Amino acid sequence: MLSLGDVKDRIESLKDRVSSGLEILGISEKEKRIQEIEGKMESTDFWQDKDTANKTLQELKGLKSVIEPWRRVEESVKDVDEMLELVYEDESMMEELVRELDKIENELDKLENQLLFSGRFDSKNAILEIQAGAGGTESCDWVSMLMRMYQRWAEKKNYEVNVIHILPGEEAGIKSVSMLIKGPFAYGHLKAERGVHRLVRISPFDANKRRHTSFASVDVVPEIDEDIEVEIKDEDLRIDVFRSTGPGGQSVNTTDSAVRVVHIPTGIVVTCRNERSQLQNKQTALRMLKARLYELEEQRRCEEIAQERGEKKKIEWGSQIRSYVMQPYTMVKDHRTGVETSNVQSVLDGDIDNFIYSYLKQVSQK
Repeated sequence: MLSLGDVKDRIESLKDRVSSGLEILGISEKEKRIQEIEGKMESTDFWQDKDTANKTLQELKGLKSVIEPWRRVEESVKDVDEMLELVYEDESMMEELVRELDKIENELDKLENQLLFSGRFDSKNAILEIQAGAGGTESCDWVSMLMRMYQRWAEKKNYEVNVIHILPGEEAGIKSVSMLIKGPFAYGHLKAERGVHRLVRISPFDANKRRHTSFASVDVVPEIDEDIEVEIKDEDLRIDVFRSTGPGGQSVNTTDSAVRVVHIPTGIVVTCRNERSQLQNKQTALRMLKARLYELEEQRRCEEIAQERGEKKKIEWGSQIRSYVMQPYTMVKDHRTGVETSNVQSVLDGDIDNFIYSYLKQVSQK
């Protein structure tokens, strides 16, 4: 049984953690913004511009989703602090107090993960792209396995997944796929997955049952809002319209509506073929291009800052971040953090949060 002194120390620690979280997240400023928004909503002309009104409501919803859990935990800490005074008079209440402390600490652990998502676009939806590396059919099959892994992960988060573009492999699997993953902090999570993923297994496509090593690259960018300014000149674009190829069905819209957009100055190419019309495909492709150009500019800015500081900062694009070994033993290991597990199947079924949070915590401490 904990002593009263131990319990008091735990409560003081909770107070400090809550106070720190409120300050880091700027909860007071967010509450002032809520008051501003609610004031605007009382205006009679608030709904005249529906698009602006809907964006404002989304902002309000997002602010409350951050504030309310922290304020609830703050109140819970006040309650256990008051309960401690009663325990001094009646020690039989100690067991109930400890149970409440355990519940609060577990909830606070979850909330503190939000502090890892302080980037400008961390709260946004994510555009995730997977490309097969060298290895032919084996690598294409690896892409399809990774696609399924991220879809399962998104399901566990109650996120929505829309396949924007998919290019099937010549014999099996997928050469490349682009997915829009919609949900709170989707980009904040998935940015930890950017890099090369390596698979080692006995190939199901090899009659001699030999081990093969396959590679696939994962790229992630945030879905950029229309109000973010990224200059895209018409003369810098080449837009091609073509017929979609592949098996059709749910993944590929077999019409003439597929659109490929090439940004000539940077060589960036984006393709969309899953919308119902050429116009929708073009709009989606341009949003993807906008996100990529913004990400490219952010990378350049970071490189310039690193040079001014005399740092040799490695850009992670294309670097191998994780290995998935299925034979002769089972192991998934993240090479950045050293986190590993022998349960490969669980990881391929979408249990990747341990890898994601470990990496984000490591980055936040630098």
